[in-house]
Amino acid sequence: MNQRLSISAIIFFVVMILLGVYFAYAAVQGPSGILRRVQLQAETQELIQQRDRLQAEVDRIRNLTRRLSDEYLDIDLLDERARDVLGLVRADEIIIR
Repeated sequence: MNQRLSISAIIFFVVMILLGVYFAYAAVQGPSGILRRVQLQAETQELIQQRDRLQAEVDRIRNLTRRLSDEYLDIDLLDERARDVLGLVRADEIIIR
């Protein structure tokens, strides 16, 4: 009987150790683990930087649109854009390639 208790105790400890190893592995490598959290934080930072770049581009385009609108017409910008689109230059300009 004494030997039987020690075998059951050994089995119990082995099962507990295996469960502990499984949960430790899941805490590090699992879908909600530490490594996945670090990966998500890196992706979040990358997406924030991308959002900021896109917002700056939207602000730039919004500024150009406002400067070419009926309420506020920037003649210099209009001239620059028209010459760029049409491929024209003034007689007093020098083109450097």
